[in-house]
This record gives sequence, C-alpha cells and structure tokens, in this order.
Amino acid sequence: MFALVDCNNFYASCERVFRPELEDKPIVILSNNDGCVVARSNEAKLLGIPMGAPAFKYSRLFEQNKVQVFSSNYALYGDMSARVMHILSGFAPEIEIYSIDEAFLKFKNCSFLDFESFGQEICKQVKKWTGIPVSIGFGPTKALSKVATRVAKKFKERTKGVYLIDSEEKRIKALKWLPVEDVWGIGRKHTARLQRIGINRAFAFTELSEKWVKKHLSIVGLRLQQDLKGIPTLDLEALPAKKSIATTRSFSKDYKTFQEVKERIVTFAVSCAEKLRRQKSVCASLMVFIRSNRFQRNKPQYGRSIVIKLPFQSNSSIEITKHAVSALRKIYKEGYHYKKAGVIVMNISPQQLRQATLFTEPDPRHKPLMQVMDNINKTWGRKVKLGGQEAGRIWKMKQEHLSRRYTTRLDEIIDVQ
Repeated sequence: MFALVDCNNFYASCERVFRPELEDKPIVILSNNDGCVVARSNEAKLLGIPMGAPAFKYSRLFEQNKVQVFSSNYALYGDMSARVMHILSGFAPEIEIYSIDEAFLKFKNCSFLDFESFGQEICKQVKKWTGIPVSIGFGPTKALSKVATRVAKKFKERTKGVYLIDSEEKRIKALKWLPVEDVWGIGRKHTARLQRIGINRAFAFTELSEKWVKKHLSIVGLRLQQDLKGIPTLDLEALPAKKSIATTRSFSKDYKTFQEVKERIVTFAVSCAEKLRRQKSVCASLMVFIRSNRFQRNKPQYGRSIVIKLPFQSNSSIEITKHAVSALRKIYKEGYHYKKAGVIVMNISPQQLRQATLFTEPDPRHKPLMQVMDNINKTWGRKVKLGGQEAGRIWKMKQEHLSRRYTTRLDEIIDVQ
C-alpha cells in the first residue's frame, strides 16, 4: 500500500502557524522579487486569483478584498517542510520526499493496519507538532494514492482529510470523477492530445489500448496507465543526483550596460561553484543566458543562451567565473534593457572521479584557496569575494512583504505576550 501525504496550501499554512488570526483569511504568496502569485489559500482561490497572477495587476483586488500578501519566505518554508518530513519518516519504513510539501510513504506486509484510522493519526500528529494541516490518500499503487489524496482534499468534510482506495469500485469511481488534466504525470501537451480524441476523465485514459498509449505518451505514459489500473508499476525513487546546478535571477531594475550584467554573471557563477564544492562535485560545461524585459513590449526584445565546454572539470570559482564571462561576451548585445540572467553548470560528476586531461590541468593553488574562502564566508558571512563582484554589494531580492523567519533566526522568533 502507498500513501501520499500532501500539506494543505503549504506556504499559506506556514504563515498561519505563527499568525493564527490569518485563519480563514485570503492569503497569497509571491515569487522572487514579489513578481507573481505562486501560492494561494482556498479563500484567495475563491476570489478568482489565478496561479501566476502578476502582483501589480491584482494589487487593487488584494486591497479591496483585504488579501494578506507575503513574499516567499524560503527559510521558514524549508524548515517547516523538514519538520513535517521528519515526523512522516517515523510512520513508514520507506519514504520518498516528492516536493517541499508532498511525500510518498510505502507500507509492506501491513494488511493488518486500519489505514483510514492510521491516516487520521498521522494528520493529528503532524498538525499537533507543526501546526500544518495535511491530506492523505492511500492506494494500492503510487498513482492511485495521488488520486486518493485529491479526493481527500476536495471532499475534506466527508473524508476528514483521509481517503482510501481499497476496492475496484472505489478506484473506478475516483477515476471517473478525476479530469484527465489533473492526472499526475499528464502535462498540458498530453492533455490536449487526449482531449482531441474525447478522453476527458482519468478512467477513460485507463481504457485506451496500451499500444496507443505507448505510441503517443511513451513508456512513461504506459507505466502511469498501468499504475492507475491498480497494477503496481511505479515505485519510490531514491533522491537523484543533480545533473545541473542553476543560479538565475530577475534583476531589481533593468540593466543597460555590459559591466552591470557582467557583475551579476560573476556573482551567479560564484554561487554555482560554491554549490558544487558543497556537494563535492565538479562540472564539465556551463550555460549562460541573458534576457531583456519581456513585459516592456514597447522596447526591443532580445534573449540568448550559450553553452561553453570547460577545458577540464572544475569547481573553482575563479575558473567557472572566467568561462562564464567569456560566454557572456559572445552573446551580449548593446542597446537592450536586460532584466534576467543566469548561470547553469552541467555535466556534473563527483570530484573524486574527476577525469584527467592530457594538455590542460587546473591550477593546484585554487583548491586550498577555495577552501579558505568557503571557511571564511561560512564563519563570518560573505566577507571574501572575487574581484569581478561589486565589493559592497549584497544581492537581495525585492521582498516587501516578507514575514519573520520564526524557526531559523533567534532575533525573529515569535513574541509571547
């Protein structure tokens, strides 16, 4: 038996834990630089606020309906997620953390369990220990547990947040209710393809011939179909090794000069290199991209990316920065107002397996230098930077509605009156 535990309106719930007066109030969480809506409470959804709504376009609606607006508080959300996942790991021998607010649990040889009561116990303990409400769906396969969770959330009063698919009748009933676009693993393109042939519900998808599904939705779609039929095909997955590491940001204002954009690319390259060293990895190539402000349609638009192969695998901030700037020079064009840029390091492998090269080798002085820099910056904050970074500048997102980091900063813990 599988279970999917889903935190209800997770970001909004995290804010409510420490401000209970926000219960039943509409809440929206904004993306980086307070750009657009990335999370909504049920009350905000009822006001017609769509996911991805640009904040500036909906500011009047927020004000008229007294919508509580928050900037993304990643420190708080990440810590609350870790607490929830730690609790869940005590309820099942196997767990897959699927996202910041979802986890799959797997139960073997547990036919003696009353899963509905067990699910209620999980909900109760997570709520008691963290304040986060969760919904749980149980099913004989991974995909059906996902379907069961949707039922649990949709019909919360009837299910009390827990639903169990343990019979063929329940499986068919749930799949006939679920729209095909809401099936886990079926994206927009596959949804459009299925709807063109009259497949609008999940159950109709399971009735398609395996030959058609394999041809049009690949082997991945076929596995999903088997799982929805109740045939266990998808299993818990181990945390995959990262294939790339990205640092990308929208700028707080439009940049018009090469030097301004270059400083950001240097900073992003340094960040990627630090992440590589933190996980003891090296990269063999990198991508740099730049993009103008697409929201200013009255101005000329430009965007381009380029991939550079490094002469040798590296995690040195100096080497990665040098090649990132070289890549930027090849794609940068004068006359545009740039709003976003990024550096992505790719072809990652463990540093102990670094491939030697015949004619070029990394500077042996870089490794101890990077270790010293990392130790100083970790201990004292970002005191040491490369020359290409602006000395006194600390990059900071626009976060005008940021709540306190109640669980990770001593100077921001909750006040008790």
